[in-house]
Amino acid sequence: MSMSTDYVTRPSDQIREVKIERGYLKSCPASVLYSSGDTVVLCAASVEPSVPPWLEGKGKGWVTAEYNMLPGSTSPRKRRDRSKVDGRTTEIQRLIGRSLRSIIDLNALGEQMITVDCDVLQADGGTRTASITGGFIALADAVASIIPGSTIGNGPLLDSVAAISVGVIGDELKLDLDYELDSAADVDMNVIMTGSGRFVEIQGTGEEATFDDEQLAGLIRLAKKGIGELTTMQRSVLGQ
Repeated sequence: MSMSTDYVTRPSDQIREVKIERGYLKSCPASVLYSSGDTVVLCAASVEPSVPPWLEGKGKGWVTAEYNMLPGSTSPRKRRDRSKVDGRTTEIQRLIGRSLRSIIDLNALGEQMITVDCDVLQADGGTRTASITGGFIALADAVASIIPGSTIGNGPLLDSVAAISVGVIGDELKLDLDYELDSAADVDMNVIMTGSGRFVEIQGTGEEATFDDEQLAGLIRLAKKGIGELTTMQRSVLGQ
């Protein structure tokens, strides 16, 4: 099996190059163009002065997310969703929403709703983890737009959150899988953690393979290393 140049040249414990551009759109209070290698996601957060009907009158806000892959994000072209959201898309946007809600005090937000839209412009593996990591930055900017001066730990945002993939390829543990690496992986896992090092969610699967305690522990250590680096980048770009 041939491997990509990225696999050959990038050390197993090194994340892909990350680029973050805040304020990418002028039409909403918070937007981030987030790139992880060749995966590019536009994360835009919008604020509404209302909440879903089941939360009305309870004095707390809500954070939700929507996820979509644009037709030109993959080759061959991905058909545009016109009638209904497919199961994979639903699962991913629920994951993004859960991850973002894990680090926000909804009571401190008040009766306002923030929707984080994550649109994949280009896909090369790790679109859900990129959406979470970039989506948090957009969420932080949206919170700051309605509560000036709020920062992580000082306001609705209790912590930061980031996500990354890890996997087992042959006998090697690998951090931050692109599409080719993910396709070749015997085991792949998505790990979501807060900036303070607490787990939000772990999704791990053996692809016609199994993994043992030692490999699981190694994958978690690798993911924690990568998320630590992403957390530093998030806080740096936010000026915190």
